[in-house]
Amino acid sequence: MLLRLAVVALLGLAACSSSDAASNAEPGPPDMSGWRMASGKEPTKAEFAALAATCEAKGGAVDNCLTDLGLKRAQ
Repeated sequence: MLLRLAVVALLGLAACSSSDAASNAEPGPPDMSGWRMASGKEPTKAEFAALAATCEAKGGAVDNCLTDLGLKRAQ
């Protein structure tokens, strides 16, 4: 009985620590290399950061959102 209680307690602690680590991990900003404005010019770091922040605030796929906001992948 005591062994089962110890196993359940250890599993509970392991589950809590792994979920905390996952929730604290923040995804990095998207890579701005390869993106172009509609004019064909590269966006500045500030422009790209503002557009990426808008996309991250909306949630969902950042690449699709950047495309919707007028950026396109360089070919």
